[in-house]
Amino acid sequence: MIIGTAGHIDHGKTSLVKALTGIDTDRLPEEKRRGITLELGFAHLVLGDGRVAGVVDVPGHERFVKAMAAGAGGVDLAVLVVAADEGVMPQTREHLDICRLLGVRAGVVALTKADLLEGLGPDWRALVEADVATLVAGTFLEGRPVLPVSSRTGEGLEALRTALGQVARDVPPRSAEGPVLLPVDRAFSLKGFGSVVTGTLLSGTLALEESVAVLPGLPGPLRVRGLHVHGLPVSRGVAGQRVAVNLAGVEAEALSRGGVLVRAGELPETSMLDVEVSLLAAAPEALPRRRKLLLHLGTARVEATLALLDVERLEPGETALAQLRLSAPVVALPGQRFILRGARALPGRGATLAGGRVLSITPPRRRRGGAGVVAPLLEADPARQVTWLLRQAGYRGLTSRELFARSALAPRVLSRVLEPLGARGEIVLVDREQRLYLSGEMLEGLKARALALLAAFHEREPLREGLPREELRQRLSDTLDARVFTRLVHALVEGRRVEGERDWLRLPGRGRTLSLDADAARTRLVADLVAAGLAPPTLTELAERVKLPVPRVRELLRVAVAEGRVVGVSEELYFDAGALAGLKERLIAYLREKKEISTQGFKELVGLSRKFVIPLSEHFDREKVTLRVGEKRVLRRA
Repeated sequence: MIIGTAGHIDHGKTSLVKALTGIDTDRLPEEKRRGITLELGFAHLVLGDGRVAGVVDVPGHERFVKAMAAGAGGVDLAVLVVAADEGVMPQTREHLDICRLLGVRAGVVALTKADLLEGLGPDWRALVEADVATLVAGTFLEGRPVLPVSSRTGEGLEALRTALGQVARDVPPRSAEGPVLLPVDRAFSLKGFGSVVTGTLLSGTLALEESVAVLPGLPGPLRVRGLHVHGLPVSRGVAGQRVAVNLAGVEAEALSRGGVLVRAGELPETSMLDVEVSLLAAAPEALPRRRKLLLHLGTARVEATLALLDVERLEPGETALAQLRLSAPVVALPGQRFILRGARALPGRGATLAGGRVLSITPPRRRRGGAGVVAPLLEADPARQVTWLLRQAGYRGLTSRELFARSALAPRVLSRVLEPLGARGEIVLVDREQRLYLSGEMLEGLKARALALLAAFHEREPLREGLPREELRQRLSDTLDARVFTRLVHALVEGRRVEGERDWLRLPGRGRTLSLDADAARTRLVADLVAAGLAPPTLTELAERVKLPVPRVRELLRVAVAEGRVVGVSEELYFDAGALAGLKERLIAYLREKKEISTQGFKELVGLSRKFVIPLSEHFDREKVTLRVGEKRVLRRA
């Protein structure tokens, strides 16, 4: 578990952490010189029941709220610090807003510098406590006692430590079975060890020798060479712990705050997030349907456009569904909390405006009114979440590993969900080895489209044997996975809705069906081509002979081509297959003897005009019998 401080500058947060833990979290020379916290500081505290909690000390100055937000992203329990001599101040309010928006649900209030109360008069403490009560009304700190402490004298420290232990017992643990997610808050090089990153492990379990990545930018794989928790080497770190990770395969200069350490290949980068967002009740005005803001997610800070999906304006205190479109990629988990800050500070409380939680990490760009698509994710139902993710994935489907990353469900929960969904046909296991799943709804849609495409094909070309399998796959989607297509064809053939033969697919009873008149016309066409030999009539001339339209004659000739009786050399010329085969043998024999042939030589060999010679020459080039070299041709396989 992580305990985090919150409060205004110079209210004694760092001194309180040092008094509780014995660790001075101000490590920078400038912090020592100026006497204020500029960066995140870290310590650990032994609670009453023996558990060790990580402690994150945050800067209180308004200029360093970005650092505060980076540290608060992993806080489970907040210590709101209010100085006895000053009371509630602007960053007290903003830090509390940030904690609320980031989903902190437990905490205590520490009234620091309590040794000064005696000199401030009998009514001052009552006024400060009333001010604090007003501030925390309606928050997770409402009703919590205000504990006076003094880092200088030690007054109240034991009471505060006891209160922290009591509150900590009610804090639910983070998921150690989810995907690994460690937002990096520090990166440095340590002599003898190399590159080190630190952060709060928000999800999953990280072990020695694992392959990891630091995203965005370093997909790895990088090797976990060492792990430390609270300064001690460990074999694994679990969610809710502060972890230092020694990485092999990367220089420290390539690492920085804002990156996210993940298991290699597990979580994707994204520049779009579906979210549920809440605007602070203290916001001075509503948010319009589109607004550019600063997103703080984990330790990352990026510019984002907030696009509301279901309302024209988000009024103060209201919650809505929205999409965040980011200027740079981030890594996130469903359920992860974030905050949004504006360019101007709110009166008396900083620039924090809104916050919320991530619903979907790899969505397409949503159109206005797309809230109905996202709304199912508001329900805490793993089965609905999985079916929603597969519907959104479309024809591509998702592997079980991708479902794990996009849902953040524990593997045992995911397995428990997939089995009954598959039994009911709501999802389909397309590839057992890769564990690739497809939405049952998507498969039914593919079936309907495939049948419609086959029906249209038969109407358009009734004399062809069928539609080539690969052509059907391309018409359905040029990105359709071959495994999904195979499963589709298998389902259609098994259900006797489609017939498959060699490389063709057709509807039952369709494909190459000739009436008696059409059969007679085809026989006449073939006979005319056989009789003509190497000087056949053109397509137009053949159509005049059989008194049929040119497109109909072309269809009949395609049937003859499929039967191997006729060869199409050009759009207008079809030859008897036997005559063409005889010419091919003569041409090969000539080239073996003479080595090359000119157009005039080929004309003399064929004994025909250029009307036939040129198309025949080009036909043999396409068939890879000959190769044109300048004005002559040679045998391709000399």
